[in-house]
Parts: sequence; structure tokens; C-alpha cells
Amino acid sequence: MKKIGVLTSGGDSQGMNSAVYAVVRSALACGLEVYGIRYGYRGLIDGDMEKLSAKSVEGIVHRGGTVLGTARCLEMKTPEGQRKAVENLRQKGIEGLVVIGGDGSFAGAKVLSTQYGIKVIGIPGTIDNDLAYTQYTLGFDSAVATVANNVTLLRDTMSCNDRTCVVEVMGRDCGDIAIYGAIACGAEAVLVPELGYDIDAVVKRITHNAQKGKFDNIIIVAEGIRSDGTLDKGHEADKVMADILKRLPDINVRAMVLGHLQRSGDATVTDRLLGIRMGDLAVKCLAEGKTDRVIGVKNNVVFDEDMVEALSQQKTFDRTLYDLANSLSAY
Repeated sequence: MKKIGVLTSGGDSQGMNSAVYAVVRSALACGLEVYGIRYGYRGLIDGDMEKLSAKSVEGIVHRGGTVLGTARCLEMKTPEGQRKAVENLRQKGIEGLVVIGGDGSFAGAKVLSTQYGIKVIGIPGTIDNDLAYTQYTLGFDSAVATVANNVTLLRDTMSCNDRTCVVEVMGRDCGDIAIYGAIACGAEAVLVPELGYDIDAVVKRITHNAQKGKFDNIIIVAEGIRSDGTLDKGHEADKVMADILKRLPDINVRAMVLGHLQRSGDATVTDRLLGIRMGDLAVKCLAEGKTDRVIGVKNNVVFDEDMVEALSQQKTFDRTLYDLANSLSAY
């Protein structure tokens, strides 16, 4: 193998740039040429790629987002789009590809590998932490840090006004950001998709706290939950606030959606190190001729695993952390 490519796909996440940096620097150290593909699979189909040097990735380790750009590409799901992508890779002589993204990005990587013989390695870049095979995904730690930092700021104004604030966080149908964020900022209650919509428990906690003389509360709500129990993103904080007011009409309450702030800003040191370690291992896998593998981490050990086997695993909800969040919030 003489040439490899690297792309970032789907939603951006902190740590993607760290991974790109490591892929480029490690590949050059192995004597490989590296091509950066812009805007994910869209750039692969359009042939939007350039040769990268060590200088190309200088100073990007800490930066959020992705210097390669990212996009969602429905055309990659079609045979025509796939053929265009493969043709562009072969015209450049690119034999191996590192795909940094989530499960949708890995699906495209799987097609390139199994149907067209492109050697592919996947790196989990998503703040949602919704991939079962790996303990953490790139961007998750940074997203939780953003939640904790912003809620810490909210505490000042909520407490002096005896006000409750419902804060909506990201994560799709995975409640990890909500749970970790709730614990990290000392939230009084948390709602996650895995356990359903228990507004009565939230109201009970608010009422209990008021009886103890505490009138400011932080309620963390995962974006993927709503009152009828279905998963449907869209201003869940407002819906939760409305349901609280139906039961406690005299309460002083506000709603806030953190939104894309959670995918912005510098990566934490944890995500930087993880991205670098994962990028380095991805290159080593390609250099060894491996394909159809994904990179993960468990107990601080970075590893590679068969892509099909990894993506077939079902993520389990950490009830212990949920119970911890509730026990710590008792007033």
C-alpha cells in the first residue's frame, strides 16, 4: 500500500481534527502518501481531494469541527454514487481509506470494503456516544464538558431568582450526554430516552426541594424523549417545561436548548489524546493490510474490531450512573 485517504463524515465532533492529524503524521512516518477528502462522501463522489503534508495538519489537534469539512450524502447510498466514489479513489491510486464518523458513515465504509475491495478502517467520531462496541466515541467528552460548563453558568442566575431551568442536550436516542452531564453539573433531575418520560418523578423532586426551601433546580433532558414516550427531536425542553407548569402553575421556570454549542469549541485533552491514538492505530491497521475494521477504546486500551461484529452489538444503558445521578440530587 502506497496511498491512503481520510475523510470525516456526518455530524462533526471534537476530536475529529486530532484523528486527522494522527492519520496524516502516522501515514507519512510509514512512508505512505495521504489524501484528505473534503466534505465526507460528497467529496469522495465529486473527487474533491488533495494530497496532505505534515504542514497541512499543523496546529489542528485542539480545534473543534473538522478541517476537512463534513456533510451527509444520500447519493452514497446509491450504486451510482458508490461507483463514482470508487472510481475517484482508484484514479488517485488510493488503496486504503480511514472514515471518521458515526454508524451511518461506517455503513458507507462497509459498502466500499465488501463490494468494491477498498481497504477501510472506521474511527468513531460522534458526540452521541451511541456505538455499543466502544466505551467512548470522539467528541463525547468535549460535549459533556460543554454541558457542565454552561449549566454551571446557568446556576448563578437560576439560584438568585429561585428559578428552575429545563436544559435540553443532544445525543439522538442515547442518553449518555444527559446522564454524564447531569452528574457533572449536579442537576436535580434527568430524563433519558432509555427509561422513558417520567414527568411525575421530576415534579416530585421539584416539590420535595421546595418543601426543603430550595426553589432553583436544573432539569437535564435528552433531545430524544418526549411526553408520549416516542423518540422525536425538537425542543423537548419547551415540552417538559409546559408539562411542569400544568402540574405546578406557580413555579418560576425557563427552558434552554444548548444545541450545537455541544459540538463546538476546542476538544478536551481526553478527546485529543483519544483521536490521536485512534488515528495512529487506524494507519497501522491499513499498513498491515487489515480492512473492514473499526477502532474503539475500553478501559483506556485502544483496539480494532471487525466492523460487522462491532456494529451488531446493542448498546446497554448504564442504570448505575442514572441511579447515582438521582441519589446525589436528593436534597
